[in-house]
Amino acid sequence: MSHAPTSDLSPRDLAERWWRPAVAVLLVVAAVVWRLVKDDLGAPPNLELSTFAAFAAAGLLRHRLAMLAPLVVVAVSDVFLTNSAILLFTWSAWAAIGVAAWWTRRSTGGRRFLAAVLFGAGSSIGFYLWTNFGVWLQGRGTFYPAGIDGLLASYVAGLPFLRPMLLGNLVLLPVAAGVVALVERLEHLPAVGPAAHPAG
Repeated sequence: MSHAPTSDLSPRDLAERWWRPAVAVLLVVAAVVWRLVKDDLGAPPNLELSTFAAFAAAGLLRHRLAMLAPLVVVAVSDVFLTNSAILLFTWSAWAAIGVAAWWTRRSTGGRRFLAAVLFGAGSSIGFYLWTNFGVWLQGRGTFYPAGIDGLLASYVAGLPFLRPMLLGNLVLLPVAAGVVALVERLEHLPAVGPAAHPAG
């Protein structure tokens, strides 16, 4: 069954092109493992692979399930990591990132790399704004003043966490676009692509 390069894929399509979900799962697993070990490795705070996995899963799967990729990363890793009430804001931020990644699924060529950069920057800044708002909202009157000055103080305190996430995503998201492009290129090889597995 042939598809336009930007058409969505059905579960049957993904079963035939099994390497696509296989690569997506490997990237999600890598993001989970990285989240569990990065502190022990001395990595900067908020240097994540979750956004990388979200963008790559959207491009590889082109199926609605791809939107769950970042939430799966966070949910599985949070089983082993301690969390707090801020989880309401972090999880909702990752859910929004999964939806935003879904919108990039049909980008191709140079537009895909541009989408990767914009998505990397936008998701980093959006995550920073939303989660630091949550930190202020839950700690206002205790850790931060209740007014706008407290909110601004929360954002200033969050800048050291924004920087590594933003710089990391600006590097990693074009790599994710390259992974998707490589898988698409390999599909044209006779020994790999759908042409090598004709429908019976």
